[in-house]
Amino acid sequence: MIEEQAQVIAIESDFITVEGIVKSTCSGCQQLDSCGSGQVAKAFPHKKTTYLISSDKPVKIGDRVLIGLSEKVLLSAAWQVYMWPLIGLFIGSLLGQFLVEQQIISHELFALLIGILGGGLGFYLARRQQSKLLNMPQWSPILLKIIN
Repeated sequence: MIEEQAQVIAIESDFITVEGIVKSTCSGCQQLDSCGSGQVAKAFPHKKTTYLISSDKPVKIGDRVLIGLSEKVLLSAAWQVYMWPLIGLFIGSLLGQFLVEQQIISHELFALLIGILGGGLGFYLARRQQSKLLNMPQWSPILLKIIN
């Protein structure tokens, strides 16, 4: 379970809205003040994200909570986002090279374009799959505990 602290900002019946701050890895390092990357990380503001979470625990606005997401869900999402475009790129490139070798298309530039189109198709498939899974309950974070 991947865990993150967040703050409750709204309550609606059985759902709460929490806000978490996305931190860079440099924000937790001991060498933050003497490192060039740490100085760059301090220059940019932290991004805030909000999540709508089902909750049966009694929370109040302003409470700090611990939310969690399954590693399986995160790895599945990462696989889709990274691998579908790569698979599309490889298949498109193989198809383009085959068409050049068979002299169906006249120039390798067209084979390169077919490969890029395959990668683009992979991005489209990944985004479509992610949007389908977005509303599934196992793909949303859960409230683990209230921190006071």
